[in-house]
Amino acid sequence: MDWKSSRIDALLEQALVEDRAISDSTTNLTIDPNLRASASIIARQELVICGLGAVPRFFEIFARLDPRPQAQTRFEVISHPEIFDGVRVHAGQVLAVIRHNARVLLSCERVILNLLQHLSGIATLTRLYVDAIHGTSAHVLDTRKTVPGMRALEKYAVLCGGGTNHRLDLASGILIKNNHISLGGGLPAVLARAIERRKPGQRVEVEVRSERELDEALANGAEAILLDNMTPAQAKHCVERIRKEERWIAVEASGGIVLDNIREYAEAGVDFISVGALTHSARAADISMSIDAETR
Repeated sequence: MDWKSSRIDALLEQALVEDRAISDSTTNLTIDPNLRASASIIARQELVICGLGAVPRFFEIFARLDPRPQAQTRFEVISHPEIFDGVRVHAGQVLAVIRHNARVLLSCERVILNLLQHLSGIATLTRLYVDAIHGTSAHVLDTRKTVPGMRALEKYAVLCGGGTNHRLDLASGILIKNNHISLGGGLPAVLARAIERRKPGQRVEVEVRSERELDEALANGAEAILLDNMTPAQAKHCVERIRKEERWIAVEASGGIVLDNIREYAEAGVDFISVGALTHSARAADISMSIDAETR
């Protein structure tokens, strides 16, 4: 992840602006502007880390927004070499130690924790899904069901959890769904136009909900199939049907897939399993920050 990209930079800045971090009334009224402190970011549960690279960026952006001397003072973010994004840690482990001006630490505490908790929650949930299908040939995919503006970071969190990114956006791939078919004059016409007009390297995927729709998609040249809201048994039957084709066709399953049944889908022989819950239902990881005044 390029934490200094303009897109991520704007997102982190917006988080500070939204919280009015440089106008922190309580901190500005009660804390000595020259006091330095040390903050420890601590995992309060077993989790997969994601977002550590954002921590120093928050302070750099804060210094850009706040001209006061306290914001311009030196800081350092220290972590153990074995602690980095994508690593599983245990409850009680220190993820990083920050040494900075006490006012700045207090004013940035909430936005830092919000991001770390959210992204680590996604990475942690993703790892559970990935572990659940360990030993099969299937891959866990994310979806576009993300918080507006947060997609790049949320998909990065999926990668940290061991998952695989699906389309980043609507321009990144071709997935023909039921509404495209009904509005575009039927599958044969829609699929023909997509194949004819696609960019080089783009694979045309078609969503199907029944064997009849599957047969129509295969007959008209679909290069990948999304099995939507099928049971594991139905998915297995469709995979067997698809594997009879002379050409290789990627098979994805989606809809109603949870931790309790994802392995059944993987064992049905699909190549990919997309799970919207990775990003839209991940619980925030329990991470805290303990701040103490420096004695030296």
